[in-house]
Amino acid sequence: MDFRLSDEQLEFKDHCRRFASEVIRPVAAQHDRDQTVPWDAIRKAREWGLNDMENLQRMGMDPDGMFGVIYSEELHWGCAGIALAISASSLAAAGIASSGTPEQIGQWLPECFGIGEEIKLGAYAVTEAGAGSDVKSLRTTAKLDGDEWVLNGTKVFISNGGIADVTVVIATVDPELGHRGQASFVVPKGTPGLSQGKKEDKIGIRASQTTEVVLEDCRIPVDYLLGGMDKLNRKLEKARSGASTGRQSGALATFEITRPMVGASALGIAQAAYEWTLGYLESQSDENGPLLDQQRVQQVLADVATEIEAARLLVYRAAWMGRAGVPMTGGQGSMSKLKAGDVTMWAVPTLMDLVGPFAQTTECPLEKWFRDAKIYQIFEGTAQVQRLVVSRMQRQEYASQHKEAAEVLEQPPGSSTGDSGGTTGDVVGDAAKKTVTPA
Repeated sequence: MDFRLSDEQLEFKDHCRRFASEVIRPVAAQHDRDQTVPWDAIRKAREWGLNDMENLQRMGMDPDGMFGVIYSEELHWGCAGIALAISASSLAAAGIASSGTPEQIGQWLPECFGIGEEIKLGAYAVTEAGAGSDVKSLRTTAKLDGDEWVLNGTKVFISNGGIADVTVVIATVDPELGHRGQASFVVPKGTPGLSQGKKEDKIGIRASQTTEVVLEDCRIPVDYLLGGMDKLNRKLEKARSGASTGRQSGALATFEITRPMVGASALGIAQAAYEWTLGYLESQSDENGPLLDQQRVQQVLADVATEIEAARLLVYRAAWMGRAGVPMTGGQGSMSKLKAGDVTMWAVPTLMDLVGPFAQTTECPLEKWFRDAKIYQIFEGTAQVQRLVVSRMQRQEYASQHKEAAEVLEQPPGSSTGDSGGTTGDVVGDAAKKTVTPA
């Protein structure tokens, strides 16, 4: 096991940090104040190779899963709002890649980013009023009418809502089947019946446009159903018969892919706040001498650094597991997002306490990082929902391990599970090793 980043990964990390430092940070405060879409930063991200199909391909072909989390952390180190404006299209792209046919992927992925100098954006529309993290309760419907689908409903808190060139919409085809009766649809910009609703006035990530997406008798061709009709019909037939579909719904599968990247995004804020506080305190003193020489300050900084590093390791592990195809049977993807979001929301105000009254002013960058941090305990599954997911998956994993260990104990000596010279403890230990997901 090698925890070191490769030379290529380190070079990419440095590239992303330079972009965040030279392009994002100089305009972050202005876009935060005005709540404006950072089009210049988005265009420059294309020039830097950080917002195009090639960058998406780099992440998709990365055998370790590290490029995506490095990208997320470093850009969010610059500004969470601008970073989200640049990267939100990736969520729509992930939805298309996880549910679409090869032909649909080839057609619609470029619409999330644009080709050459052309800039396009994607949006992923899942959340509804009263059905945020609970995707089973979605009320947006899709009904087949001849050779068209008719979509009706309102989505809320949609990143890039109203300005996206393509919106991936999760809608219910059969309400009686819950999340197993849902499907993903592509809705291009300008489609009759698709409109922007209320634009949200947020406390944080203000450079990222967040709006309602309204669908009123919105008609799209039948082949805009991601995965196609045959796949949907097989899925619905299995669901109605009670058989397992063998996979998560489109929305849940997409979130599982992106949760480590969301965790990394949160850590970008925490890392930025930690680095700035170290630099600020370097020149600060009180009646007891330089602040960084005082144990009370050192203790707090050590705790913050340790928690950030621990959360980063969880994020890296989940990213690697997702890329390597290792089942996250213990809820490792949710753990990474949960821990990173909680650490960030704890770390920033903790650092503000060290800085003192200056930290509450708009001149202090900690004030903005504090506002930006909270969303990472809310979107793409609240912290409470993540805890439920982890708890349930841990319970299932323990039951599976316990069952296999019991089956091993029932085997006679000299069976295929072990030789007659082995102890019961050795046999049970071997069974546990086979079922525990590698870290």
